[in-house]
Amino acid sequence: MSTMRTMPGPDRLAATTARLAGQGTGIDAGDVGLLAAAGSDGLLWQHEGFGLAGRGVALRIELPRGLTDAAAVAEVAGNLAAIRRSDDVAGPGTGAVAVGALPFARNAPGALVVPRVVIGRRDGEAWITTIARPGDGPSAARLAGKMAADALGGFTDPRPAPSQFTLTSVMDHDAWGELVADAVARIDDGALGKVVLARQVDVTANRPFVTSDILSRLLALYPTCMVFRVDGFLGASPELLIERRGAHVASHPLAGTIGRSGDLATDEALIAGLLASPKERREHAYVIEGLRRTLGPVCESLDVPGKPTVLELRNVSHLATRLSGVLSAVPDRPGDSPGDACGRREPSGDEPAHPGLRVPSALQLVARVHPTPAVGGTPTDEAVAYIGEVEGFDRGRYAGPVGWMDARGDGSWAIGLRSADVDDDHASIYAGVGVVAGSRPGTELEETQLKLQALLAALVRP
Repeated sequence: MSTMRTMPGPDRLAATTARLAGQGTGIDAGDVGLLAAAGSDGLLWQHEGFGLAGRGVALRIELPRGLTDAAAVAEVAGNLAAIRRSDDVAGPGTGAVAVGALPFARNAPGALVVPRVVIGRRDGEAWITTIARPGDGPSAARLAGKMAADALGGFTDPRPAPSQFTLTSVMDHDAWGELVADAVARIDDGALGKVVLARQVDVTANRPFVTSDILSRLLALYPTCMVFRVDGFLGASPELLIERRGAHVASHPLAGTIGRSGDLATDEALIAGLLASPKERREHAYVIEGLRRTLGPVCESLDVPGKPTVLELRNVSHLATRLSGVLSAVPDRPGDSPGDACGRREPSGDEPAHPGLRVPSALQLVARVHPTPAVGGTPTDEAVAYIGEVEGFDRGRYAGPVGWMDARGDGSWAIGLRSADVDDDHASIYAGVGVVAGSRPGTELEETQLKLQALLAALVRP
């Protein structure tokens, strides 16, 4: 078997989606608080006007060989489609949804969770999906009622936040500088074109972290980022790995970074220097060409702008390029059932239907492109092997894909950057840099320190 389930199969589950706010409910969707709905430890994915909050586990879908097992990755959409559904609301994120944060290492075991209850919000509407197995209806209904009450009335974690903190870098600055210098030497010798090296900093507090407080601060500090919490892994990622809506696919990779000063004139000069820097442009180009190579073969068309733009965040600015395309549809294979292997092409508006055709699911697209040169390097296999040899820690879910997918195969996946693994009173935070020819150890160290501030500002509140 390509997947293993620890719970009843999806065909024994039933999903019911009802409108929670919006037209005809008398409740404004803006009054639905997703962070409150997620509670103290539930799943959260929030990006500007769209978001999902989940609690409980209706189904756990294992990927024992990670993203390297194409059959298991394809079967995820089939598992979701096998759940019987009754919907008052349609569109991405409705019905059964699988949420997960997968490891950076492609072959490392991972898992996706289908929550028992999900509250979703998109523009002017909000919905609640309850998933129950036979005999579980009353219990699931109680959880749904609790989540709806929290979403509409607010939730406050009663635990006191920590007030004392100890920070420890896993590798000291001098050793990390030597690591960068060695990577530059490898690049100069022609063994690598680019490699992404990361630092880990451990934070120990005097009492357990309150992750709902951390998420609240991340939402306030980084309103344009994808804010998430999945089983103790949380963050505010600025980088969209894959978004799929029907036959349409998008990716918004980042590579090339400069700090921000807070002074408008100074920041304009810094951004002009970032755009003009051959080193930063070269680092960015590796990422774009990598995605062109991996996404291009499954697209009818792929729009790749010729020049990057600049994404400005609170403390840094990045070179960014938004790729968008239309996926190629291929005939269903004999014996496929709805949702098998790939999500169905479900057009919207006046786009014609294509019965009998399918396009890759969001998770299958993730498996095609991860790891991009934005988090690994190029050539990919050589860069990832080098990272494993020298970095000094297991990345775990840092820089891995984090996101969600529904039964249609639609979904959104970020790269797990500006992230932390939080366990009780301990947190590990991470930041990486792209090393290319001309990189300088001191400058790269400063870049990691800037990026680490994103989580430190939310975690450490003395």
